[in-house]
Amino acid sequence: MESTHTLSTDRLADAWAELQAHANSGAPLDGAAHRLAFADPEFLLRRETRGIRFQLEMLKPDLAQQALGINNTVVVYGSARFVSEVDARQRLAQAQASGDAQDIRKAQTLLRNAAYYEQARAFGRLVAEYGQRCATADQIFVCTGGGPGIMEAANRGASEAGALTVGLNIALPHEQGANPWVSPELSFKFHYFALRKMHFMMRAKALVAFPGGFGTLDELFEVITLVQCQKAKPVPIFLFGSDYWKRLINFDVLVEEGTISPEDLSLMTYADDPGAVWDGIRRFYGMP
Repeated sequence: MESTHTLSTDRLADAWAELQAHANSGAPLDGAAHRLAFADPEFLLRRETRGIRFQLEMLKPDLAQQALGINNTVVVYGSARFVSEVDARQRLAQAQASGDAQDIRKAQTLLRNAAYYEQARAFGRLVAEYGQRCATADQIFVCTGGGPGIMEAANRGASEAGALTVGLNIALPHEQGANPWVSPELSFKFHYFALRKMHFMMRAKALVAFPGGFGTLDELFEVITLVQCQKAKPVPIFLFGSDYWKRLINFDVLVEEGTISPEDLSLMTYADDPGAVWDGIRRFYGMP
């Protein structure tokens, strides 16, 4: 007699096989009362089932990371538009060959910012090499938004060192897949920004914000606010690239205008060297 587990598994497989058959034949997936609720996309995508989708986006990455022993992470944010030094030099050569002054200026800026890509890559390697020397319970992993640019660089450094590395990607109107350096079993995609942000913080032991745009700023300020309001545990927060951050935001104005307390400035530390950031994280936790 088949076990209950086998019967349940078969029923699940049959439900999803039905959906796959529809997809293969190009038949529309119309709502159907007889279809199992969890295998009915039209039902799961209703406004009324949004809460269920929240739960699923919370549970799936959480369970997968638990299973692989991902308990501690260093989260790296930064621009999706930066490229490696090799790629930047190639683009500059192409721009110079075209003779277009605007393209040359853009390529020169890209090459200048390629330094951040290489530094994020070096930082990812430092984290990974340390984690691999630790006991399983104390291991620490690189976690990023899973996209290109700085995210790719940090995942790449960790992957090149032979470590697992996490990517929390987001579904956007323009197609964005995970960068190739995210471990496939830890490559997650989210619909809801809020759930994605929660996962960034759930295991984070530190945050390193490289130069970036609106997305980086959004994620950075959310973390700072959570720590400031004691809704999240204190974690070291590094602003990598002091010249960029000091030109972009004058935090002293917030103190001068009384909108934050002077001690709130201590929530963040400027840094320009991957080794200094990693040393700062280790000091914060008393890590050997």
